[in-house]
Amino acid sequence: MAENGMPGPVCDLSEVRESVCIHTKKIFDSCRDKDCIEDLRFYPTTAAAQVLSGCQMIRGGTAELLYVYTDVEPVTFNRGFYSVDMRFFYRVTLQVAAGTPRYTEAEGLCVFDKRCILFGSEGSAKIFTSQTAFDELDIPARMSTNLPTAVVEAVDPIVLDTRIAECCNPCQCECSLTEIPACIAQCFAQDLVFDNCSSRRYYVTLGQFTLVRLERDTQLLIPVYDYCIPQTECCDDDQQDPCGLFRSVAFPVSEFFPPNSVEMPKDYISTKNYCSCK
Repeated sequence: MAENGMPGPVCDLSEVRESVCIHTKKIFDSCRDKDCIEDLRFYPTTAAAQVLSGCQMIRGGTAELLYVYTDVEPVTFNRGFYSVDMRFFYRVTLQVAAGTPRYTEAEGLCVFDKRCILFGSEGSAKIFTSQTAFDELDIPARMSTNLPTAVVEAVDPIVLDTRIAECCNPCQCECSLTEIPACIAQCFAQDLVFDNCSSRRYYVTLGQFTLVRLERDTQLLIPVYDYCIPQTECCDDDQQDPCGLFRSVAFPVSEFFPPNSVEMPKDYISTKNYCSCK
């Protein structure tokens, strides 16, 4: 068996045994983005609307990315390029002050639309595949066109700011959502309030990190060393010694000796924790 049996850097190509053709998805184009989404309309649940009706102040809380709807369409007069339209659905939990020292949580929905244009090459082939059905006749799968597939990778956003706005002519303010997918509505324990004639509006500013790419099915010729056989043994975490785990934890010196200065967070995890506690 070849020595280079694990994925990693290639030092010696003499161990290559053969070349094989594989079917996989090739990334034709990709991009990354860092969006500061200002003043997203916050649509509360019925219980949250009652809490917000008597609130004096709202502050940052947490946000969870529920789903990203994507749609790929060819760009006119620009062959090989496609527009990727994305709609992000967030579950946002705000901290509401209603005259008591203790904050009350208010849950609701925020929606963000985004578009990018990427290169996805061309293809006009019609693709047919079969699906194996045990103890039955194989059935053909539905025909699919040779459009590229959009893949969106995103982390939960950071709640950067919240604010309350009073609307003088409520029914003439900006348009509100009228309908959302059923799977999104089911993520909330109560119905969402989309009343556009309310005199108060609640807005949230989010920070979103996103990776977008266009993939296409293709065949690639690659060198093969050998079969990839796992080298690590399976272990049962339940049998791990708790005292041994504790001994591997470094002593928290900083918890006993406060620092002379406090640095602002610079990475995603620390910034998210910092903003959620504001």
